[in-house]
Formats: sequence, C-alpha cells, structure tokens
Amino acid sequence: MSSMQGSAVLRDARRIVVKVGSSLVTNEGRGLDEKAIGEWCRQLALLVRDGREVVMVSSGAIAEGMKRLGWRVRPHEIHELQAAAAVGQMGLAQVYESKLRENGMGSAQVLLTHADLADRERYLNARSTLMTLLALGVVPVINENDTVVTDEIKFGDNDTLGALVANLVEADALVILTDQKGLYTADPRKDPEARFVDEAAAGDPALEAMAGGAGSSIGRGGMITKILAAKRAAGSGASTVIAWGREPDALLRLTRGESIGTLLVAQTAKHQARKRWMADHLQLRGAVSVDAGAAVKLRTEGKSLLPIGMTAIEGEFSRGDVIAIRDERGVELGRGLANYSSVEARMLCRKPSSEFERLLGYVAEPEMVHRDNMVLMYS
Repeated sequence: MSSMQGSAVLRDARRIVVKVGSSLVTNEGRGLDEKAIGEWCRQLALLVRDGREVVMVSSGAIAEGMKRLGWRVRPHEIHELQAAAAVGQMGLAQVYESKLRENGMGSAQVLLTHADLADRERYLNARSTLMTLLALGVVPVINENDTVVTDEIKFGDNDTLGALVANLVEADALVILTDQKGLYTADPRKDPEARFVDEAAAGDPALEAMAGGAGSSIGRGGMITKILAAKRAAGSGASTVIAWGREPDALLRLTRGESIGTLLVAQTAKHQARKRWMADHLQLRGAVSVDAGAAVKLRTEGKSLLPIGMTAIEGEFSRGDVIAIRDERGVELGRGLANYSSVEARMLCRKPSSEFERLLGYVAEPEMVHRDNMVLMYS
C-alpha cells in the first residue's frame, strides 16, 4: 500500500473506535486528566458533526480508584483491584459525560466483558445497543467491567477490548492513543538504532518481535497488546493507528489524511472479512424460508429480512444464532444472525412488526435478520 492509500484509511473512515490507555487518562496515575479528556472529547464532537460515528474505549477506572482510595501502589489482590475499579468508574464516567456535554454531545456509559462478546446472544444485544446509540448521535464510552471480571485485570489492558469493539460495530478504523509516538523496530529507550515504523500490514509476524516490553506501572498493556489488537481488528477489516495521545489534534489530523503514528493496515476488506466470518466460521442452527417478494428485496435491494416475508422455519435456534435464508425452491440466498428464536420466529411468520408486541409481549427489532448481520451467498 502506498502512503497515499495509507493516508486515505482514516480520511475515509466513517465509523471509528478510539482507545485511550490508563497512563494517558490519569496522567501517569496522578488522577483523571480532565484537560486531556476534554481535548479528546472536543475532537470526538467535531468528528460526529463531520458525519462520522465514534466510540470511545477508555481505561483509567482502576488508576482513578487508586487515587480516590489513597493507594500509591497498584494492589495485587483481585478483590482490591475490583473495588478500585468500582470507585474509579464513577469519576471516569462523570468526566467524560461533562466534557462531552460541554461540546454539545450526549454520552453513554457501556461496561462490557469478554463474555458479553463471546456469547452470540449477548454479542447481538451489545451490538444493537451500540448501533442505536450511534444512530442517535450519542458517543458511547466503553470500559472493561473490571468489577465483575478478572481476566483483563490480570493479563492485559483495554487494547483487546478496543479491537473487540471495532469488530462488534464493524468499525472502519481503530485508533489506539498511547504514551508513545507509535511502533519502533526496537525499544528506542534501549536501542539507539531503533527505527520508527510508519506503516505495516496488520498481523505481520515481524511486528510482534518488535513490540517486546511491558506496559506502564499504571496500565498493564504494552506495545505487544496493541500489535495483537491491530491483528484482531484487521480480522473484521478495520485498520489500526497507534499514536501519541498528546499529539495536538491527532484525531482530527488523522481523519484529514495526515500521517501520524504507526498505521497497521488490514489486509482484508471489511465486507469480505464479514462475509468470511459469517459464511465459514459459524455453525448453522436452522433456516427460514422466504417468499418471492422477500427474496427479490434481499437479492437486489440490500434489504433486511422482515418476518412478514417469512413462510417457514426449520430447526431450533436462539437469538444470535446463525441461520440460513432460503427461497421458495430451497436455494440458500444467504445467512445471518437471528434476532428472534425459532419459537418466536414461528409466531412472527407473515406478521407485520406492529403485531410483535401483542404476540411476544416485547419487541427486540423489527427485522428477523438485519442486513448488517447478513451475508448473501452470491456477493
């Protein structure tokens, strides 16, 4: 990829996940850096006004909790770390909410665990919530739910969560803001021969060798977790930029096409990555048959599958399972994530969305399979 093409990755990105680490958010553990957070929020607001959708993944709850509790050294006991996270999350959410509001933006706090994204039903629920918030012009501020989980506290930072969120919302780009300028061929603090890496392919094995070293004393991530996060994000077609979080107007300049930090380019286009994931890696749990009119809408108009167009349900499946979509002749048109279980789907066949609440007692989505969660077999 040429540098001109590389600069276009962020310039053309419509949906962006921004991740900031603990050392930046808390100014190396001295407490929440309201000025820095306010600066990122100002840029996020300008990006939203520019027609982009942005999600913020922010570390800092444990570090802020340590400050509020008067702890100068990060504890080792899991229950103490979880307590610190609970205390600190209050302050973290408060600062983001106030700074985004100052810039005319609504905000939402979303706490996720890896289990939320590993379970297909919870994955679909989280995705639906985030997509709704983005459609409303609200900026979701996401953090690992450290109060109830232990894996991230023990082993990592929110770099992995940032990548998982990029996968979840099908982001075009992941921007990891850190306390370093980007990736070097070696640790520049130890090796004067270390060269800066402007651009590389996400997932290149050589990158992991360059990224050795631990994280800061406040966070638990290091450059290696960022390299692995970029590789994970690339799995859904999102490219990643690793950049210094205090670079003036970094987010705005990146989206203007300026080269800042290290760009790790996804080697698979977003649509193709999504299709491969849906078509090859998930086991089919059932199928729905659709009438000729629905088949045309799916094939030629890129529409979602509505229950009113369904004629029959096969198999037993739950919300979030992958199901096949077949035409009247039994030919598979595509497959996607079911918004309703097979039991519910049988009740909704041939019914308009206006009747869903009467039939089920609630409404999840008007679609059986949303077009964003569907791949067509011919495309």
